[in-house]
Amino acid sequence: MIFGTGVALLTSVYPPQERGRVLGINVAAVYLGLSLGPFVGGMLTHHLGWQSIFLIQVPFGLMVLYLVTQKIRMEWAQEHREPLDLPGALLYTAGLVSLMYGFSMATDFLGMLFIGVGVAILAAFVRWEALAQSPILDIRLFTRNRVFAFSNAAALIHYSATFSVSFLLSLYLQYVQGMSPQASGLILIIQPAIMTVLSPCAGRLSDRLEPRVLASAGMFITAAGLFLLAFLKVSSGLASIVPGLVLIGVGFALFSSPNTNAIMSSVDQRIYGTASGILATMRVLGQMTSMGITLVLFSIFIGRENISPVNLDGFLMSVRTGFMLCAFLCMIGLFASLKRGGVHKNPGKEGCTGA
Repeated sequence: MIFGTGVALLTSVYPPQERGRVLGINVAAVYLGLSLGPFVGGMLTHHLGWQSIFLIQVPFGLMVLYLVTQKIRMEWAQEHREPLDLPGALLYTAGLVSLMYGFSMATDFLGMLFIGVGVAILAAFVRWEALAQSPILDIRLFTRNRVFAFSNAAALIHYSATFSVSFLLSLYLQYVQGMSPQASGLILIIQPAIMTVLSPCAGRLSDRLEPRVLASAGMFITAAGLFLLAFLKVSSGLASIVPGLVLIGVGFALFSSPNTNAIMSSVDQRIYGTASGILATMRVLGQMTSMGITLVLFSIFIGRENISPVNLDGFLMSVRTGFMLCAFLCMIGLFASLKRGGVHKNPGKEGCTGA
């Protein structure tokens, strides 16, 4: 509910010339939270117990609830009479649940079966939506809107290539380098810190330059960072890890805000909510795909054994192969990003220091 509406709300209340800047701030906040979550969660679990992870949500949730009910007085709904496409919603939900559940155990036959069922249900969903009078997902957005289609494809590929980075590096730093969870978490903060600083700037740039150019450059830089991490060894130090994290952070910042700006700028205001929801779906599917790839690699090189000195070579092969595959994924996504077309009729020449 949060991710499906937040971007739509921001896009509705800010003019197009400020959209990139605002979305950049939103992207910075989202990914700072997602990246810091495991580290903060580890700290809370270590010092206050696992229950604190849930309890700490309560005061923040109440604070947000107060701000929304007391400070936001407007409503931006553009269509009040369209009926809900209930069969489409049920097919969509069932397909995604089956697909994501299958990815969670992708190395088992049952997992592959759920993935196959999910794909079949989603195919039926696409067929239904093409015929529905008031579809929950207008297929024409993908068949007739090149910017929207290729921007979402680029988002899916980029998240598939990057979500497992922190997971793999965290395990590498702990099992290979012998660091504590807290120490490895501090190192991994480098990437979200860079993303937090640069995302608003990248968003503002996308108000003046074509998002296609910025997002494609970001995906290329991300691929370069992943490629560097594909050569990690037992003897690799921080000098081999930090540059890769820096490049991924820069690439992620350059990609996410402009790509979101391109998606929201390519649709009418009436379907901002739909566009925002689809982008959130691409993110979650990409994250699940990324972890699915990692689980498959672990199954191939390690099997069902726990990571230990006995299978450390297999673990390192999993990490290196994972980063190499993710780098190639980014290069594939680069072509989708470049093919999307432009969204600005008269792009300006001002940089991120403009008003």
